[in-house]
Amino acid sequence: MSPFTRPVGARSLAARAAAASAAAPVLRAGLAEPGARLLLVVPDPHARFAAVELNAPFAAEVLDDGYGVCSYVFAWTPEREPLPVPEGSSVARYIGGFGDLPARPDPASAVPLGDRAWAVVGDVAWPSGEPATLAPREILRGQLAALEELGLTPSVGIEHEVVFRDADGEPLTPHGVDYALGGTERLAPLLADLRSALDGAGLGVESARAECHPGQYEIVLRHRDALAACDDILLQQLIVRRTAAAHHVTADYAAAPEPGHGNSGHVHLSLSTTDDSPLDAGISGPLSGFLAGVLRYARALTPIWAPTWNSYVRLRTAPFSPRELRWGVDDRTASIRLAGRGAGQRLEFRFAGADASPHLVVAALLAAGRAGLAEGSTPPPAGQTVGELATTPWEALAAFEEDAPKLLGEDVAELIAALLRAEIDAGLDAVTDWQRARAALRS
Repeated sequence: MSPFTRPVGARSLAARAAAASAAAPVLRAGLAEPGARLLLVVPDPHARFAAVELNAPFAAEVLDDGYGVCSYVFAWTPEREPLPVPEGSSVARYIGGFGDLPARPDPASAVPLGDRAWAVVGDVAWPSGEPATLAPREILRGQLAALEELGLTPSVGIEHEVVFRDADGEPLTPHGVDYALGGTERLAPLLADLRSALDGAGLGVESARAECHPGQYEIVLRHRDALAACDDILLQQLIVRRTAAAHHVTADYAAAPEPGHGNSGHVHLSLSTTDDSPLDAGISGPLSGFLAGVLRYARALTPIWAPTWNSYVRLRTAPFSPRELRWGVDDRTASIRLAGRGAGQRLEFRFAGADASPHLVVAALLAAGRAGLAEGSTPPPAGQTVGELATTPWEALAAFEEDAPKLLGEDVAELIAALLRAEIDAGLDAVTDWQRARAALRS
């Protein structure tokens, strides 16, 4: 087995660190080859990577020393402008002076991109060695460490849907192609190259299929430890976008490509004990309290599931993006679905769109689930509605500011609130085609 292979199932932070140590010599040897390149990437809050490309032989040195990434990438808007925040806030630290944070590659995250290029996800810290706790990867790592203190580790699988569009912006299929073979012929050349690229990267694809809406497709990776699941879904997006561009195709990950259509970012999650002791199957034991906690706090965490204006179009109009907070057994109309059987049984959280940061989404799920365990909560009966997600960004911000600080910590909550406020301001400052059409109706 390659040292870069992601094993299926849960993996503790200590086991991940051991895997990184085992992979480092192999990665170092690869980067020492003439012509080798390192694409060092770090997740930002907007479900994308900030990146720097480094060439041999310097790339191998970066494994030891890291490489500077400007601190504002963890506190910027989608336009790459600094977030407007008050002086003295914890977020302001990331944009005061625009200094470098050392980004140290995590060899366990490495994937080959072909032509002697490697993509590797980095961990960032302040020059003093203090973790950069507002970086999405560090936010998730903190929640994983807290869950491990309860003797639990998660296994996570993430499903991102994407719409493929031609050069004119039209979907590559004229109609929905859910589970279809016929009607997908125009997708076939792109999908063949995608299959080869993803296989070459060793990301561990489990399945792929056409989806409900025009031009929509879903490629699912096998479940794995939470850090790997979140890193790898963004690495998959990187490969998908690059391969699509080679075919003059755009990969659209908007939460609502059209009203009534949804690109979802569903998260499948199960729990294991850190000492490999058996857990009760189904909604019992720790999974029961975890589910109850997520149901209780899901509305407050809406800004993480729905970070953009477009996110709320998905929540309000897409029928398989349920807003009602209820769980059900193999029920895709529920916001939380108990899926699978036996050892494959897990919870599917259907809140988030494909535009949400996977690291922040999983961190929020862990925080809410851990709160449910700490509070000794029990879930309502299957099918019982206990509330709904916020349906506007204003509602979402109000609910978030009330409950999120105790779940995520004051600093992280301040960052998420600042991101949503910036999104609201950008929307209110824009003139859109919809506004122009609406104005024409008043003539």
